[in-house]
Amino acid sequence: MSKDALVGASYFFRGLGLITKPGVRRYVAMPLAINSVLFASLIAYGWTRLERLREATEQWLPGWLDWLSWLLIPIFIVSAVLVLIYGFSLLANLIAAPFNGWLAEAVEHKLTGRAPASNTASEQLQEALRSLYSEIRKLAYFLVRAVLLLLLFLIPGVNVIAPFLWLLFSAWMLAIEYLDYPMGNHGINLSAQRQLLSRRRWLGLSFGAAVMVAMLIPGLNFVAIPAAVAGATALWSEQLRKENESAPGY
Repeated sequence: MSKDALVGASYFFRGLGLITKPGVRRYVAMPLAINSVLFASLIAYGWTRLERLREATEQWLPGWLDWLSWLLIPIFIVSAVLVLIYGFSLLANLIAAPFNGWLAEAVEHKLTGRAPASNTASEQLQEALRSLYSEIRKLAYFLVRAVLLLLLFLIPGVNVIAPFLWLLFSAWMLAIEYLDYPMGNHGINLSAQRQLLSRRRWLGLSFGAAVMVAMLIPGLNFVAIPAAVAGATALWSEQLRKENESAPGY
């Protein structure tokens, strides 16, 4: 467990280096532009709502936990911010899905010398449509579970643990979100991806946690999405590909 936790997180930082490499850089421009516009909008919106968010958080906190408010209020606020960030991230990835898929191909080619071929215009269109369909499936998977988790914030007493569950869920979803690009390029569907990640759960969770932290850091959050796609592709190529090939029925 401890080894995978460290290894998974390191792949986000690998991604930061990979997006600057020749042969990869040109595939970063469009995801970066989309990410920058959406994150700038999120920051502007969040700044105007910060005080209201703090007041709402204080109302959610049970009275008997006032003595612990110094710890729990920041956690509640961070959780609420993550809800917004992940919502914007889903939107960014929905728009940039085809470009993220091509970025994953470029990174895989850089690392391994091979990548799924999609040379013709027809093949590229099919790949773009597959990426969009995959994003819609991930969105549906996320919304069903997110609604249940968000309801926990409204239940007195239970809402104390809700932020921690949300942080864990966010890390898991971010791992699924970005590993889908390299794995989807190889025809691995969302259900098979989740099964594969379940066998290396700490690897995925720590990678997702690193992406989540990066999205909270001003400046770094603007390059978080392309870096996450590149890092996830390296993680797939070096860690999960062999795991997938050794799975029963491969």
